[in-house]
Amino acid sequence: MRSILTNPGSNLRIGILHARWNAKIIDNLVKGAKSRLLELGVKPENIIVESVPGSFELPYGTQLFVNKYKRLNQPLDAVIPIGVLIKGSTMHFEYICDSTTHQLMKLNFQLNLPVIFGVLTCLTEEQAEARAGLIPGKMHNHGEDWGAAAVEMALKFN
Repeated sequence: MRSILTNPGSNLRIGILHARWNAKIIDNLVKGAKSRLLELGVKPENIIVESVPGSFELPYGTQLFVNKYKRLNQPLDAVIPIGVLIKGSTMHFEYICDSTTHQLMKLNFQLNLPVIFGVLTCLTEEQAEARAGLIPGKMHNHGEDWGAAAVEMALKFN
């Protein structure tokens, strides 16, 4: 059994799959997630980062990502799909938010693996920047929370 008290994440392999849209925000969220994973003892070589074009591609990309590392005999203990959706002037935002959220949730059960919901769904770019920790004093980097959740969930029942 892994010890939660000393280097809780030391034996974990955590995947981060991120969208490439809204790169400034995404890059900071990924940075925050990686930083927290390292703080919790996950070894740098056990943090695997890959990308997909956008948030809509995150569910299928996550499934391919997890299965790829299973085939390589390097299974992941948790995965953090990271994306940013910002409302525009069409219904596009609502459709992408709804379908992406539901499919990522289902993957927890289909893959039998913690899939941390790392998708910001914001009404404005300023909200997204604040949640990515890019506006000093406004809010913290939510990527840090996702990194902590990945470690906690990966250790929860091992």
